[in-house]
Order: sequence, then structure tokens, then C-alpha cells
Amino acid sequence: MDKAQLAVIGGGPGGYVAAFKAADLGLDVALIDPEAHPGGVCLYRGCIPSKSLLHISKLLYEAKEAEHWGIQFAEPEIDLDKLRSWKDEVVAKMTQGLGQLVRARKLTYVQGRARFVDPHTLQIDQADGRQGSLQFEHAILATGSRPAVPALFDQPSDRIMDSTGAVALHDIPPSMLVVGGGILGMVLGQVYAALGTQVSVVEMLPGLIPPADRDLVKPLHNTAAERFDEIMLNTQVTALAETDDGLAVQLQNSDGQSFSKTYAKILLAVGRVPNSEDLGLEHTVVGLDGRGYVQVDDQLRTAEPSIFAIGDLVGAALAHTAAHQGSLAAEVVAGHEKQVFAPHAIPNVVYTDPEIAWCGLTEEEAKEQDRSVEVVRFPWSASGRASTQGANDGLTKLLIDPQTDRILGVGIAGSGAGELIAEGVLAVEMAALAADIQHSIHPHPTLSETLMEAAEGHYGQSAHLYAPKRR
Repeated sequence: MDKAQLAVIGGGPGGYVAAFKAADLGLDVALIDPEAHPGGVCLYRGCIPSKSLLHISKLLYEAKEAEHWGIQFAEPEIDLDKLRSWKDEVVAKMTQGLGQLVRARKLTYVQGRARFVDPHTLQIDQADGRQGSLQFEHAILATGSRPAVPALFDQPSDRIMDSTGAVALHDIPPSMLVVGGGILGMVLGQVYAALGTQVSVVEMLPGLIPPADRDLVKPLHNTAAERFDEIMLNTQVTALAETDDGLAVQLQNSDGQSFSKTYAKILLAVGRVPNSEDLGLEHTVVGLDGRGYVQVDDQLRTAEPSIFAIGDLVGAALAHTAAHQGSLAAEVVAGHEKQVFAPHAIPNVVYTDPEIAWCGLTEEEAKEQDRSVEVVRFPWSASGRASTQGANDGLTKLLIDPQTDRILGVGIAGSGAGELIAEGVLAVEMAALAADIQHSIHPHPTLSETLMEAAEGHYGQSAHLYAPKRR
């Protein structure tokens, strides 16, 4: 194939959704990616393999906790090779399924790397060594991102790994320092702790999961404090050296105190950087910001009229956001010019145990904006379903406009928060009122009731939580 109406560069959740949508709209599409099948980092080295490992870690933790309920299990035996194979089978099944969808939609899939020669031509270095070119009417850039590696850690050592190395699960080290107490660091830290590694976390900021409200993080922090060897906040790594015993790490806290510790391995989880290099963008007028992200308008179009960009490449570092952007960009290319990317609620989920999820306005954002909101909390200690699961430390809260009763934000901490947040997303996106959730019958006993009871609390008393009236 040497011509296409649309060329999609990158086969992750944003890229393949864009390609599929465009094909469904009748466009002639070429999808280009280095892997044998679509999937991207999310499917090959991120979301899916990490959630497979999280499922295992949750089973291990629940087996230990069952002792409190009168059930005792023997110490588990971990077959690392079998565990790794199962994870890889999950990935293979899903990537091959996407390959089948490519064929079903009659897309042209090219395994290789693409660079712009001009605003309407790509040079493609294929995986089999051949080189070709592709002329296109429009292109969507969806090349994603890669783990950030600070200079201090950029050294050849098999003791230092990023998220890609962590989900590969080469071994279970006796000890590990996770550098970064954000979402990725906490998720992978819990996996390795469950498998038997003594995990420590170092975070330069005052709290874990910095973007989330502190009340939502508290249940996770308490659990992590029990499962991890150590959590060091307001602390950063200042030096490291490889020794016969492992990696000797020099740390310094916000008081200026320095101390040393040695770990078998270090896991870097300090963010990601966009894959905007080596794309031939110099042959176009596509603009980048100071951090290397591609600049786009509200239709995801770059300064080059024929080229769009989506996902991690434009700073939207969530697979579901990339997928939404991919679909929208495909519609714009197909002629639906009124479409714009302007969501009111993008869900964030921390897939730890317990989970954290939020969407819309947060309390911290409301304070920064000096915006008046009413915050209604429903503690899971008052939830029957949470009690049956031993999950009473959870929390559901609504941020409500005091003038209109409109729901501006939703936050959930606890088991299954990632599944529950979808109702919150719909409420914020559709400008629902607290009364809309209050009067919607929720099944009992479920954790979803906590949203209804929080809404009830806005208007007075919820059935299962009595707050004495102030005199």
C-alpha cells in the first residue's frame, strides 16, 4: 500500500481506536506500529500485564487476611515461571484479538516505524528490513510515551528497572526501593510486596498519590504502611552506587538529614516522557511545548492541518482518554467538523488495594480556584456491603455546587472504586444534580449505594448515617 486516506502512527489504545473508528466511517486506513499486533504499551507492558499481576497480589493478600475470619491457608508456593507465562498468555490473547479486528475491518497494518518526509508523506522502516513510503491525506500521531529516567539513575545496571522491567517479572528480589509514590509506584510496589519482596517507597512530596485528595489516599497509605517495609515522604535520592550487596542509596529528607540504605533493586516510577523524537516533525510545522508534548487544538489538530495528535503525546496520559481522543480525531478527519474534545469528567483510577478513583473537581482544585463547594462524605463503615468484605475503611464523597446542587466532582476510596467511579463520571458529564442520584434506586446491598447515601446526606440525613443537627 502506498496511499491511504488516513495514516495512524502508533497502535496503542488511542491509535487502534482511531484506526478502527475511521475504518468504520468508511476511510481507507493504514495503521503503523513496531509490534506484530496493536496494543501499545498499555497492552504489552502496562495496563493489562500489571492488572494481571495485581489480581494475583490481591489473592495473596486476601488469603492472609482470611485468618481474621476463621480461615487459615498454608504459606503459598509461587511458581514464578508459571505466573509469568499466565500473564504473557493474557497479553497474547488480547493482542491477537486486536489483530483479528484489524483483519475484520480490512485495515492495512504495517509493522514498523514511520517518519514524516513532508506533511503528506511517511517513510516506513518495516520490521522485516524493507523500507517503503506512504502518501496520506491525514495522519494521526499516537506514539505514546516511555518511562522517565532521571540522570542519576541512567546507568547500565540490571538492578535498576522501570515499569517495563517490573511487569516482565524476571525475579522476586529480596528488597526493593520504589522511587516515586505515585500511581505506578504504588501499584507495582504492592505487587512485589505480595510476592515476598521487602518494599520501601521514597517520595519527594509530602504525600502518596499527589493528584488525589488526602482523605481518599488515607486508606491506601494505612494499608501500605502495614505491607511495605518503609514509606519515606519529603525525601529524595541524592546518590547511589552499586556494591556486592546491591545498590547503596543515599537519601535526604526535607530537614536536610542524609542517610544510607542498601536495596537489591530499584524501581523507577517518576513519570513518563512523550515519544515525540525521531518522527520527522522537522519536515512539518507541528509544534512542541517545552517538555516535548505535541501542541494541538480542541479537535486534536496540530499546527500542520493534515496532522492530528492524541494520547500521551499531547499530555493525556490515560489509556481511556487516548481512546476517546482517537475516536474524536477520526470523526473530525471523516468530516464531522463540529466535534471537539472538551470533557467535564476524566476518571482517574489507582488500581491498588484499596483502590482510589476520582473525576471532575477535587477538593484541592476547589481550594486553588477559591471555589465554593459543599463536600458530602459517606464513610464505608456505615455500608453493609463494605462490612461483609471487611472494607470499612473506604469512603465516598461528592463535591456539590451549593447554589445549583449540581455534582461537580466525585471521589471514592475502597474496594472496586475503579468500577464505581463510572456513575460519578456520568453524573458530572451530564450535569446531574445530587437529587438525581438520591432518587435513583440503587441495589442493596452494594457499594454503589454509598453514592446514593452521600447524595441523601446533602439534603439532610442518609438512612445509614445519622449526623446530629447543629444547634
